[in-house]
Amino acid sequence: MYKKVRTPCIGVCSTGIGDDVCRGCKRFAHEVIDWNAYSEDQRRIIAERRESYLANAVRSQLEIVDRDLLLAQLRHQQIRFDEEQNPYCWVFELLRAGASQIENTLDYGLRPTAQARGVPLVELRRRIDEDFYGLSVAYYLRYVAPGLRRA
Repeated sequence: MYKKVRTPCIGVCSTGIGDDVCRGCKRFAHEVIDWNAYSEDQRRIIAERRESYLANAVRSQLEIVDRDLLLAQLRHQQIRFDEEQNPYCWVFELLRAGASQIENTLDYGLRPTAQARGVPLVELRRRIDEDFYGLSVAYYLRYVAPGLRRA
């Protein structure tokens, strides 16, 4: 049995100012508006798409080399994360909570990718968020917007 899908809203909605994709949660404007009317299956589809894009964005910057250490650190630092999600999503929650305080990524079971070596974690967090948004916008423009124009 699946657990209930919670809203991914983080309180930074940009759909109210005209964005087709929210810069906060990366849902499409109509998904933000219609969220409460969606079935759990519809919500799950949205959650899985977001999780996939976020995991890909994180994976391009950081590699998990010790999942157990990452998990232990998240728990020790009391960082809120969803253990059922892809572990790369956990990494983003870690960066959101304390990118500026982490000195050595290996202490958290992480290693920067070649393109991320020497880049401050605050900048990696920004890149990841930007890539996550970019993937969401690309999907929206390619698959969602054309259907909305026909309707």
